[in-house]
Amino acid sequence: MDDALREDQLRTLLRTRGRPVLAVVIGGLVGLAGWLWYNDHQSSLRDQQSETFVTALDALQAGRNQTAKAGMDPLVKTGNPGYRAAVQITDAGIAEQAGKAEEAAKLFAAVSADGALPGPYRDLATIREVATNFDKLAPQTVIDRLKPLAVPGKPWFGSAGELVALAYLKQNKTEAAGALLAAIAKDKAVPDTLRRRTRQLAGQLGVDAVDNPAAAISGSEAQ
Repeated sequence: MDDALREDQLRTLLRTRGRPVLAVVIGGLVGLAGWLWYNDHQSSLRDQQSETFVTALDALQAGRNQTAKAGMDPLVKTGNPGYRAAVQITDAGIAEQAGKAEEAAKLFAAVSADGALPGPYRDLATIREVATNFDKLAPQTVIDRLKPLAVPGKPWFGSAGELVALAYLKQNKTEAAGALLAAIAKDKAVPDTLRRRTRQLAGQLGVDAVDNPAAAISGSEAQ
């Protein structure tokens, strides 16, 4: 009797709720298929964009700036924010290499001000803009703009910190400049070339920025 009752309840349930439930299930499967297709399509686009960008960079390294620019520029409109930022920064770098400092600075500034772009790219663009205009900017302006980035642990600590230290020197704040240069020189997350340069600058200011004197004499510090 119980089995018959359960069977009758099941038939009633399927009659009254079966189609809505089936519609939900089918809708879910269609949605899942669409989501999988979208992801696959986006992955394919990312692969294409990556290949396009790498090919353009190869052209840039070979000195074919116009070819590189023609290859990368479409990514500004069709690429994701990371590629868009990378392309715009590269365009600015090409302009800078061509001696068009004012144009380069404007391009860097546009990236820096674009809130839709990833933070690290915007920070890099800010540093490049300030570096391009360094001689035209008041030292305090350089410090105010870059000091938030000139912090150990931040991605652009070394590059931003070096410019802030140079601005300190323009203000005759040699103690602050030396301390910052020494901090960069001792930070193993900073590229070696920048560490060596800031170590030399700190040394000229009378600040010891060497963790391992023996290694420094041989040309590199112990890691």
